[in-house]
Amino acid sequence: MEDVSVEPISERARRWAATMSGYEGATDDVTVAHRDSTATIAPLGTRVPSFAGTLAAREELLDALLAPGATRSMGGGDRDREEEPDEFRTCFERDRDRILHSSAFRRLAGKTQVFIFPDDHMRTRLTHALEVAQVATGIARPLGLNVALAEAIALGHDCGHGPGGHASEEALDPFLENGFDHATWGADVSLAPLNLCRETLDGVRNHSWSRPAPGTPEGEVVSWADRIAYVCHDFEDAVSAGIVTSDELPGIVRERCGLVRREQLGAFINGMIHTVHETGVVGMDARHAEALAAFRAFNYETIYLRDASQHQGSAVVSMLRALVEFYCAHPMMIPDVAKRGGEDEGSTTALRDAVAYVAGMTDRFACRSAVTLLEWPEDLLPSGLDR
Repeated sequence: MEDVSVEPISERARRWAATMSGYEGATDDVTVAHRDSTATIAPLGTRVPSFAGTLAAREELLDALLAPGATRSMGGGDRDREEEPDEFRTCFERDRDRILHSSAFRRLAGKTQVFIFPDDHMRTRLTHALEVAQVATGIARPLGLNVALAEAIALGHDCGHGPGGHASEEALDPFLENGFDHATWGADVSLAPLNLCRETLDGVRNHSWSRPAPGTPEGEVVSWADRIAYVCHDFEDAVSAGIVTSDELPGIVRERCGLVRREQLGAFINGMIHTVHETGVVGMDARHAEALAAFRAFNYETIYLRDASQHQGSAVVSMLRALVEFYCAHPMMIPDVAKRGGEDEGSTTALRDAVAYVAGMTDRFACRSAVTLLEWPEDLLPSGLDR
């Protein structure tokens, strides 16, 4: 066997290891992160007026800053299962954190936004959610809305998406009595175990424009933020992929919103903020709304409905339906079903469990499962830009 020598521990590694316990601060009972740390703020008891040191004080301060009609935080929040309030975080801040740390959110990193198996710099469903959150908070903050609620809804709004983009909805739709809608599935299945607040789940459930209006202004903001974000960044990705060029944009978009994402986002976000400030209605002025509609129609025609996209969607539908049928017939291969001891093969519960398992898959896991379990021909898998 070849002798593999062990490199001595480097000085860099020694320096890193030396930071393991941090450093002694100005007082014996405080540890600081850096040897030369000097950052300090006034202790809570010395401030006049005392900043929000408790949750109740924070809620009172936030209430004074929020606009009339904005959603207020309330103790532990309006949840399906009652909870004690957190010591410092508002109920919507807790929701945001729960979504951020959930497996449903993490799996969005492996799910299609527009392109399956995208290039490294292209959007996934996860980066889309982050950009929607940025747009939503950028609108909510200057309007005096509850930023934590808007961010929570935005981060969670697509957690119900299956692999392969919107084609997964068509694939899974026939297996459920009321069909498959990523918005309702996200709120009622994917995020339900997190015991989120009613307002957060309502915003996720109704973020799509085809759904009833959300019950909060923050939810309405996310509905707009979703469309603003994906219209702009899907176009940017398509330009990068060589599918379209900026010069092809309709004149109304180029003239009113510009050619690049930074200009376009700024135009739509600022236009919406000015509209709400002037009218009080959570909406967008006609000038920018017309440009956004033209932009979206252009994307549909040249990006989403192009032949390669249609072919990708058909491949996704065939593969996912075959996977659901397989897992319905073999429910004990679903980890959660196996943990609870199984159920009758072919039952309604087995079918729903199969849909839930397939809907939660990432693109790569779904493709790998199809090849491994179904001997699915690789040339029939949905392909990325390089195939």
